[in-house]
Amino acid sequence: MAEIRVNPTRMELKKLQARYQTARRGHKLLKDKRDELMRRFLEVVKRDKELRLRVEAALQKAYARFDLASAVTHPKMLEESLLLPKKQSELRVDYRNQMSVTVPDFSIRESTVGGSDAYNYGLAFTSGELDSALFELGNIRRDLLTLSAVEKEAQLLAEEIERTRRRVNALEHIMMPRYLTAIRAIKMKLDENERGNITRLMKVKDMMIAAQYKDHQEEDPADAV
Repeated sequence: MAEIRVNPTRMELKKLQARYQTARRGHKLLKDKRDELMRRFLEVVKRDKELRLRVEAALQKAYARFDLASAVTHPKMLEESLLLPKKQSELRVDYRNQMSVTVPDFSIRESTVGGSDAYNYGLAFTSGELDSALFELGNIRRDLLTLSAVEKEAQLLAEEIERTRRRVNALEHIMMPRYLTAIRAIKMKLDENERGNITRLMKVKDMMIAAQYKDHQEEDPADAV
């Protein structure tokens, strides 16, 4: 791990201590964000599982209806029956913020072709199973849109969780240890300088005391005379 190289002064020490405190606060905030993202991610995954099971069951039922309709209807007649749609749909995409993650919401606006709810094919040459299949598909369209939005939200949340996790690890295992190492090094250097200054002051004091004692000893014989 590369060390932070700074001048061992009290000003640099204060700067590093302020940066370390900022890193600690950022680390705590990012950990809280990561935990909240994980909580919401698990909720989205649970919802996604429920929706997927419901959609897959509905699709399986609709496909079974189509298989029955294909078995009793001539292929060309079945193809012609599905050429013209009964309804037109317009997809709308909205966005919302989820813990600094922009996630989409899908909605659909439908309009009946020709202003009629009737199917756009003749009922004489088609099976009732085709009607049931189309009805089943129509019922799960909104669930399909919701499922796609939920799965996209889960993907975006997972990516944000990974980014947040990397930032937390970078602060916890790289930046904060670097700051602590630099702070300890500066404190040791300052303590060493302070001990050196104290030692020099003590030596100067001893020299001054010795000089005063010598002067006092030199003055005593004169006073005696």
